[in-house]
Amino acid sequence: MLAVLNSERLDPPPVWMMRQAGRYLPEYRQLRSDKGSFLDLVYDSDAAAEVTLQPLKRFPQLDAAILFSDILIVPFAIGQNLSFVAGEGPRLTPPLANAAPESLQAFPARLEPIYETVRKVKAALDPSKALIGFAGAPWTVATYMVAGQGSRDQSETRRLAYSDPALFHAIIDRIEEVTLGYLAGQIEAGAEVVQLFDSWAGSLAPAEFERWVIAPTARIAAAVKERYPQVKFIGFPKGAGGKLGAYARETGIDAIGLDETVDPVWADRELPKGLPVQGNLDPLALLSGGEGLSAAVKRILDAFDGRPHIFNLGHGILQETPIAHVEQMLAEVKKRA
Repeated sequence: MLAVLNSERLDPPPVWMMRQAGRYLPEYRQLRSDKGSFLDLVYDSDAAAEVTLQPLKRFPQLDAAILFSDILIVPFAIGQNLSFVAGEGPRLTPPLANAAPESLQAFPARLEPIYETVRKVKAALDPSKALIGFAGAPWTVATYMVAGQGSRDQSETRRLAYSDPALFHAIIDRIEEVTLGYLAGQIEAGAEVVQLFDSWAGSLAPAEFERWVIAPTARIAAAVKERYPQVKFIGFPKGAGGKLGAYARETGIDAIGLDETVDPVWADRELPKGLPVQGNLDPLALLSGGEGLSAAVKRILDAFDGRPHIFNLGHGILQETPIAHVEQMLAEVKKRA
């Protein structure tokens, strides 16, 4: 994977899956049941390291481990209270729609157990496998911090960005600051690659996308690369569509992740030549399996045959995905050798 991120094209391509450590694995479900809440699992470094390594033990064809954690650890460290409501998802209080960011009391020690997880994974990981750290991108994290929870269209956060850009800029600046320190801590603990997840990038108009997605990502990527030039930086702006070209050119990232809605043939034609790409199998194709999965895998591999490529999903693996379908996908990718 590191070779591909250094712009080398390989056959077969390296492969990992977003959310590969998680609910589709029976061994994860058992450990989660034993540990209780999601946050208890994340903050138990021994258990979180075990979860991070579980998919590589089951699927030795995977070329990377990705830290088991959550993008909302950053607002938790900034000072919001974080909980996960069964069947409803995360909650952050107080929501910044009605509380000033400076009113929050920071708890940077809340990041320390995550660094310990990275250290434990690094010590146990096969040296031939890459270790990926990650964080949520400022825009996406801000959508949760402002609304206090996830939303369908991020309208509350988008309205705040239009109506009070100075306040919203202060929120983004604070997220940037903590995110940079958070990624640095993961790198110091052993991460060789970092990925910035901008899961809600697609909800923004073009000018707002430039301001709240591209600009913060560029600042974080530049700072990481200045301090750690050996570390590779992957940006994943889900839903960016036609704005992917600008994101790739202006952020200074080493590789770009593509969601499942992006035509790989179009992406290969429109993205900068030689830029490594990651993706972009539809998680529902993986869930379905069979001939449809084989055809989808082949289309992606054929489209990116002429550029550095990391095979991955277009978003996180779905919890109902059969193990046999993951095995089928890995066999389809690796037979390209």
